[in-house]
Amino acid sequence: MTASPCAFPVPFRQPSVSGLSQITSSLYISSGVAANNRLMLSSNRISTVINVSVEVVNTLYEDIHYVQVPVADTPTSRLCDFFDPIADHIHSVEMKQGRTLLHCAAGVSRSAALCLAYLMKYHAMSLLDAHTWTKSCRPIIRPNNGFWEQLIHYEFQLFGRNTVRMVSSPVGVIPDIYEKEALQLARPPFPLVLQLETGAFSLPALPRASCDPESLLWDQVTGERKKSKGPPPTTHTFKPQPFGSGVP
Repeated sequence: MTASPCAFPVPFRQPSVSGLSQITSSLYISSGVAANNRLMLSSNRISTVINVSVEVVNTLYEDIHYVQVPVADTPTSRLCDFFDPIADHIHSVEMKQGRTLLHCAAGVSRSAALCLAYLMKYHAMSLLDAHTWTKSCRPIIRPNNGFWEQLIHYEFQLFGRNTVRMVSSPVGVIPDIYEKEALQLARPPFPLVLQLETGAFSLPALPRASCDPESLLWDQVTGERKKSKGPPPTTHTFKPQPFGSGVP
């Protein structure tokens, strides 16, 4: 291992999603489309491209070395079989002053998982810190749950402890770093109680009477019919009074 725990690999940079996302001084992540962009590869001085997919076909450029990791993005795929070999390869490229691009189809799950494994092994980062850092560089990363389970096992294998665990949630078993998000998704978006507390409750639009341009109302006291001053409003907004205020 080459760095102390929690030491971030490079100074923070503005995150990139559409292009190449720099994770360390010698490691980048991208989608399959960006990985085939000659200008992006040359401008970032990429010397090795690692294709972590079965569906993306690389455009081969003669001055770049290509490595294929044929893994599908499914929870049952054994990406863990490549944790050590790919981490070792990324490190060997760095030792030769080269730069590696990891990519899958979208740069979200497979390539991100291999990046986390590399950071744990060669930068001595915990899984939690590796994820926090990589997500700050590429906000869309989200390894599938099967890859998370494999990464959790790999972290324990490396350090004898875990900083991420799988937990039950309303949407199934997930990494605990997604637990808060899962609970928020399981709640109703705008509970009626919250709307009443904020006074932001609106009734639906009322249909206008088709028989008369002026709506006819009945006086509930005299029983006589009277004309309104105009058509009913389309939206009613009210602010409820506190209980016990004496306001009917």
